[in-house]
Amino acid sequence: MNSQDIRTTFLKFFEDKKHSIVPSAPMVLKDDPTLMFVNSGMAPFKEYFLGNAQPKNNRLTDSQKCLRVSGKHNDLEEVGYDTYHHTLFEMLGNWSFGDYFKKEAIAWAWELLTEVYKIDKDILYVTVFEGSEDADNLDMDTEAYDIWKQYISEDRILKGNKKDNFWEMGEQGPCGPCSEIHVDIRSAEEKAKVDGKTLINEDHPQVVEIWNLVFMQYNRKANGTLEGLPNKHIDTGMGFERLCMVLQNVQSNYDTDVFTPIIREIEAITGKDYGKNEKADVAIRVISDHVRAVAFSIADGQLPSNTGAGYVIRRILRRAVRYGFTFLDKKEPFIYRLVNVLTEKMGQAFPELKAQKQLIENVIKEEEASFLRTLDQGLAILDRIVDNATDKQVSGSKVFELKDTYGFPEDLTDLILREKGFSYNKGEFNKRLKEQQGRGREASELKSDDWTILIEDEEQEFIGYDQLDAKVKITKYRKVVSKKEGTMYQLVFNLTPFYAEGGGQVGDKGYIQSSNGDVSYIVDTKKENNVIIHLTKELPSDVNQTFEAKVDEKQRYRTECNHTATHLLHQALREVLGDHVEQKGSAVHSKYLRFDFSHFSKLTVDELRDVENFVNARIESKLPLQEGRNVPMEKAVAEGAMALFGEKYGDAVRTVRFGQSIELCGGTHVKNTAEIWHFKIVSEGAVASGIRRIEAITNDAVKSYYHENNRAFFEMKDLLNNAKEPIKALQNLQDENSSLKKQIEQLLKEKAKNIKGELKNEITEINGVNFLAKKLDLDASGIKDLCFELGSQFDNLFLLFGAENNGKAILSCYVSKSLVETKDLNAGTIVRELGKHIQGGGGGQPFFATAGGKNPAGIKDALEAAKGYIA
Repeated sequence: MNSQDIRTTFLKFFEDKKHSIVPSAPMVLKDDPTLMFVNSGMAPFKEYFLGNAQPKNNRLTDSQKCLRVSGKHNDLEEVGYDTYHHTLFEMLGNWSFGDYFKKEAIAWAWELLTEVYKIDKDILYVTVFEGSEDADNLDMDTEAYDIWKQYISEDRILKGNKKDNFWEMGEQGPCGPCSEIHVDIRSAEEKAKVDGKTLINEDHPQVVEIWNLVFMQYNRKANGTLEGLPNKHIDTGMGFERLCMVLQNVQSNYDTDVFTPIIREIEAITGKDYGKNEKADVAIRVISDHVRAVAFSIADGQLPSNTGAGYVIRRILRRAVRYGFTFLDKKEPFIYRLVNVLTEKMGQAFPELKAQKQLIENVIKEEEASFLRTLDQGLAILDRIVDNATDKQVSGSKVFELKDTYGFPEDLTDLILREKGFSYNKGEFNKRLKEQQGRGREASELKSDDWTILIEDEEQEFIGYDQLDAKVKITKYRKVVSKKEGTMYQLVFNLTPFYAEGGGQVGDKGYIQSSNGDVSYIVDTKKENNVIIHLTKELPSDVNQTFEAKVDEKQRYRTECNHTATHLLHQALREVLGDHVEQKGSAVHSKYLRFDFSHFSKLTVDELRDVENFVNARIESKLPLQEGRNVPMEKAVAEGAMALFGEKYGDAVRTVRFGQSIELCGGTHVKNTAEIWHFKIVSEGAVASGIRRIEAITNDAVKSYYHENNRAFFEMKDLLNNAKEPIKALQNLQDENSSLKKQIEQLLKEKAKNIKGELKNEITEINGVNFLAKKLDLDASGIKDLCFELGSQFDNLFLLFGAENNGKAILSCYVSKSLVETKDLNAGTIVRELGKHIQGGGGGQPFFATAGGKNPAGIKDALEAAKGYIA
């Protein structure tokens, strides 16, 4: 059975059990502060488990794409070394929200595995929770044990501890005991030697868990205690790749048809055969795994970057690049070429891969090229570190800086050092790494109290499309503490006019006022698992009364102008550049808007002007807002509304139309485009290969922009003696400056020639070295040319020149290559040490290096100290 059929069979099986099939949610999470990525099948359904929303059908089934790069068995640096753990994986799942429970979940799991997939019962084992004697003091899950006895012999039902058989979504929230189903696919000979039950959860590559049935029946509170859930839920997750391994009768996930087409393509590109060399095999597994993770992330809207989720994706891709670089001898981009075979294999189940194929290839290719340049730079720096080393062990801090500043991987540094007969101080490296990780954890650590419930309110109403103030009641609140924000309070209202951050638009600010006039300022509004949360520094003194809630009207209005302008900009770009343009991200603030979109080249001046004119024409046309609420998704798309990849939409959506622009959007907008007043692009540039970014302003910000430009214009005109034609006057000034610059350069060259003749006579021989240390009146470029000209005429030459330019000190050191080799002199080391005299530092190559400093008075001391290197 091929992988496509395996996936389809699973979904069809549960559809026949009255489950609704739902598509995989985007891998990148938008409104869950506890997760960057979907890391389990249940993550997209947290709002249902928490009771913040109700699905149309209490029974759901799906194949969810998940990403894990940390946690149990999922350290990124370990992926590729075994045959059954991955960064990206599919989780097949069936879900019950307050409907069926253990009896049905166990029965259907057994039916599917043994009767539909025809897996031999004799290679299966199951585990149940054995109970715990810790603070929770939980009983053994005898209910699950008794149900399993109906299907499998008791000697194959194993009792598992809390670590393996009690599942929790986090430090707080729904949790419960679980039953794991394991499979033993070893040979008969191996089974005869070692009983399979002794290998359960022991990281054996052929005795693995394939399905976990979680019985959600508790809630973990902030104080660590458990309470029973009013409704019990089922959350199951089966590893798709592992299931394929079992059903396709192979010994590794990488031998299934999920991976073999990618591996064959890697073999063809690199000329390396899989299965011949262990290090090459690890590299091939790493690349075949990582290209999937990166491709799906880009398709879902997450580009590689230096922060947050984008940094995780960049780190995954760079790991793949360096394995290709080190073990497959690939020094040019090639991973992007795997996207085609990946799309052919998985595009039917995940159409976003097909839709975003060109973008995925462009981004990966550019990231590969960029990191390969980084590797070249890192290799040069590493060479200098080795050259300057005083013994055979280099500083661990230097290795850390190479990793932290330049992105040069530690393991590659280690490999290269060992090849050169060097090592590095690992203790020092690990200390710096732990310090950095500790700072990151402290900055992001958030401690939350349990919610204090004031009013049982199942549904919170957002009224902010129609009004900016309302009488509200606090239904629940909690205290949260973080290093960044300090102590904050999260408030939930029965209804709210405050818009929660989402869809690129910032959350509203404002205040709530009590009947006695006390005010609590709302500093931000966010959505967490479908609940609108209002953040305030101070908790109202009486949380039970009715409050007057008021949104900051001026900030909301400016934000609405920018959001509507974003829609018009999207339309303009598609009109001016073509239908290939797709939104790839946006940020809508009160002061500006930012819009990322797919396009292959820099916009010309004419294109930018046309885009601006298009948007401003719609503003001048005074187009009214035409809003559709609770529109069926199919109807909205049929009417032309644009859906964005990476966004999660419900069955009913909101549409926003201005003229011919119509989009699915939950944000707030002006009632008429005339309110925007004017639209102005302030910058356009590249974000990644094939992704451009426009930043623009509207309304008051445009007025301020033109006012500032006007002020600058008159100041410039004043400097030009109020020339009648300031542009022409400025051009004449630039031409004159350019001409004078050339004359100065020519004079300096002639000066250097004259100086060279004088300096040749001043060079003296000391201990077999031709030496000169002198202060010159030349710039850095002239000194460098002079050094190399003298170097071509003298053997065994050691030069140190000092100069003062614009109040700064410069030192330049030249050492003949013969002296570098025979006398162990190093220009880089010399200028670093002598740079202390000018209160500066520098570096360079062993034969030529420069240093800069802020103390020109120290040049004399540096020149005098130079003789000490050869005396």
